Amino acid sequence: MSNQELLPFEITLEVRDTCLCLHLQRAARAVARRFDVALRPLDLTNGQFSLLMSLNRPEPATIGSVSRLLAMDRTTLTANLKPLERRGLLRVVTDPADRRSRHLTLTPLGHRLLAAALPLWRQEHAAVDRRVSPDSDRLRADLRALA
Repeated sequence: MSNQELLPFEITLEVRDTCLCLHLQRAARAVARRFDVALRPLDLTNGQFSLLMSLNRPEPATIGSVSRLLAMDRTTLTANLKPLERRGLLRVVTDPADRRSRHLTLTPLGHRLLAAALPLWRQEHAAVDRRVSPDSDRLRADLRALA
């Protein structure tokens, strides 16, 4: 590759300063780390908290519905379910009407852990919300639009 084919450094600066993908990834990692730290006393990650919270519903969830909610492919979701299932926080049950389908439910231990995690999440969420802007509802709406 000749020197003439190299991008000028100014392009790197342009991408660094304007790339929404880069800024969203950086912000997501920073926020995820904050919630990981907040939930660490309960031996939970932010992803595990979100996964467990997605199961807090009146009827059992399907892998497909949770996969869509968390924007996670089924294979990754299944891998993330296993350690939580081993901890006794959720159950994966085969649907008797369709043996290919799996239903996910929180166990009583999973419900108790979520109840213990909620105050930690609320505290950290309030701290993040204060740092975002006076219009964090608008940011949430914009992020939902992107998803």
